[in-house]
Amino acid sequence: QVQLVESGGGSVQAGGSLRLSCVASRNPLCMAWFRQSPGKEREGIAVIGRTDPTPRSVEGRFTISKDNTKNTLILQMNDLQPEDSAMYYCAAGQTSFGGRCPLAYEYYNTWGQGTQVTVSS
Repeated sequence: QVQLVESGGGSVQAGGSLRLSCVASRNPLCMAWFRQSPGKEREGIAVIGRTDPTPRSVEGRFTISKDNTKNTLILQMNDLQPEDSAMYYCAAGQTSFGGRCPLAYEYYNTWGQGTQVTVSS
């Protein structure tokens, strides 16, 4: 089973940027970023696939990318706001639909330990 190790979280002021990284022990079919705040459900933010050429992000301020040579997933987050404060998780899965990777947590079976992002106003 693939192993995931995240890094890059921290505390920033509103309007700042952070870059999250996730190193995978192998190159899974689908990789995604999720986040979860206390009392809220885990929500998908961005997804990219090994054979899916179009990375997708539900947040225009965030960009997902992947360095396939290093099996490293990146989430560049710009113009961060207090509502972005959450635990951010990297996830890997082997399910796709018509070649497109889903952005729903039930399709991901491997998770990183999470990295905390805190944005102050």
